[in-house]
Amino acid sequence: MTSPAPIAYPTDLDGWLAFVAERPAAAVELVAAVDERLTRTGDDDMDAAARLDLWNDADLALRQATSEVYLLSESHPDAAVRAVAEERVQQLETLSAGRLLEPALFAAFAAVDTDEARADLDAEQRRLLDEVLRDFRRGGVDLPEAERARVRALTERETELSLEFSRNLRESRREIRVAPEALVGLPQDFLDEHPAGDDGLVVLTTDYPDFMPVREYAVDRATRTAIVAAYNDLAWPENDAVLAELLAVRAELAQLLGYGSWADYETETRMIGRGAGTGGGGSAGPGGGAAIADFLARLDEASAAAAAAEYPVLLERLREDDPEASEVTIADFFYLLGALRRERHDVDAQLVRSYFPFDRVLPGVLAITGRLFDIEYVPVDVPTWHADVRSYDVVRDGELLGRIHLDLHPREGKYNHAACFGIAPGITGRVVPEAALLCNFSRGLMTHDEVTTFFHEFGHLVHDILGGAQRFARFSGVATEWDFVEAPSQLLEEWAWDAEVLATFTANAAGEPIPAELVEKMVVADRFGRALEVRRQLGHANVSYHLHVDRPADLQAATEHWYRVTSPVQPLPGLHSYAGFGHLTGYGACYYTYQWSLVIARDLLSGFGGDLLNAEAGERYRREILEPGGSRDAADLVERFLGRPFAFDAYREWLAGA
Repeated sequence: MTSPAPIAYPTDLDGWLAFVAERPAAAVELVAAVDERLTRTGDDDMDAAARLDLWNDADLALRQATSEVYLLSESHPDAAVRAVAEERVQQLETLSAGRLLEPALFAAFAAVDTDEARADLDAEQRRLLDEVLRDFRRGGVDLPEAERARVRALTERETELSLEFSRNLRESRREIRVAPEALVGLPQDFLDEHPAGDDGLVVLTTDYPDFMPVREYAVDRATRTAIVAAYNDLAWPENDAVLAELLAVRAELAQLLGYGSWADYETETRMIGRGAGTGGGGSAGPGGGAAIADFLARLDEASAAAAAAEYPVLLERLREDDPEASEVTIADFFYLLGALRRERHDVDAQLVRSYFPFDRVLPGVLAITGRLFDIEYVPVDVPTWHADVRSYDVVRDGELLGRIHLDLHPREGKYNHAACFGIAPGITGRVVPEAALLCNFSRGLMTHDEVTTFFHEFGHLVHDILGGAQRFARFSGVATEWDFVEAPSQLLEEWAWDAEVLATFTANAAGEPIPAELVEKMVVADRFGRALEVRRQLGHANVSYHLHVDRPADLQAATEHWYRVTSPVQPLPGLHSYAGFGHLTGYGACYYTYQWSLVIARDLLSGFGGDLLNAEAGERYRREILEPGGSRDAADLVERFLGRPFAFDAYREWLAGA
């Protein structure tokens, strides 16, 4: 049997325009043939396994085609390709949702939802049947015809608005101009790359390589405030009306489908909605969106006292620079943490940065994850969407496991945060799993935050590839419950804090690795501000949840309110961060996911026994957590790895500075 080959990408613009048009068209044609077969009169004798195999064929075609064009809509350098790709995303997602409204398709699976038919299925087939039937019911197939039509229209509009929101954010870029003396505190290499223009001013953009260093290093408070204010108004006012309508569409759609809110709808398929507790004497509480509120209340209780103790220290330090300061704002937060770490713990972020040149970090991440998961990354010279992209085959013992693409630096028209994008869902013997990282890292020295982000996103990448040896597309790669999906990536961040790990790839200009003593100081220093950072994340989660549940008329006022009441570190007033809150499309009401997953990640860490290079633990983690993909419930995956249900205790200890 010939092994499947990875995707072959075009080499010129005409080829790309054909790629984003023809591959979705082929998927649509295949889906039509599958659906005709499933609903054909006279095929009542087709058994349940055959029906599931047909559904899988269509599901695979739709998932792969959608993933391909979605990636290109966010990454291709040519605007025409991005525009066509975005149109195809809309078409394919509309088709996917529309199939769940077809009574004849539903009947093909309802007919085999019997004890007799199920007896002939194995456990994985029964799991797929359950999820397919659930998707039909969640999609609205049981509604009267007129209401199904309305659901169809709303679902199409929800996709259209989500794409528009993301496009506006992707294409949004702000600039500020400051005098050279306003950049005191910035590293010399940054200053060298930002000379003053003819007007005597330096241009700074909201792109990460400018935004992140200025936010962290600029001594001048006005400069920090200006860059953060510009960033917090990305995609505004364009996304104001888009988000308002998106929230309205989601609310009506949830109501039509029989849910109290969009949060109720989203949580039904997640760990929190299935009643998966967080241990430690508590549980997720009630189902639906109320479970989110319960979990956020638990985070509030766990972090409030520590954050209240940390905040006065920040304010006192701020007043050393600005005696008239009355409050710490989000524009001060990262700078003050860096200053305190430097002054209290002798951790100079610029010194730390000198050990992380990008050209050493990239091979370092590959080497560490290769060692941990017993894989090799073999560079391959293949066409991709941009010259910046580096491609690798993921191999073990000569066997091709998947292919990854690393698109790691900013450019115009490209996705402007950091994320993993699936491309091809892996199916054993049929499709090689393929995925990409779109990031915006510096080409020179990286901050430690950037390095941590790289490990985080790489956690998604290896999950997608190693979980890609599946039978059904539905369970391939990161296709787990959505509030578990961040746990493997958050766990991998720990490797960016381990002295033994960092010693394998870091080097300053003299070729010296980062000293273990400095890493230990970094770890100790990082404990301060941890509770305030949780409060910042809690603010995002509150905004995500309450915008969907409360449906406020004034988005700006509501967003600012939730940030103000959640954390003592205050938002800049009068801005519109919701317009650039990209997670409101993919994560909807469920930004709580990041802290829920972090609870699990802190517990998973205990399985390594303090040795992050423990080969046995790495192999067991790979086998029990990553390789099953979504073929088992996340709570079961974790219990198999830990030998017990996951608990809140490790998270609480971490929050307390352990």
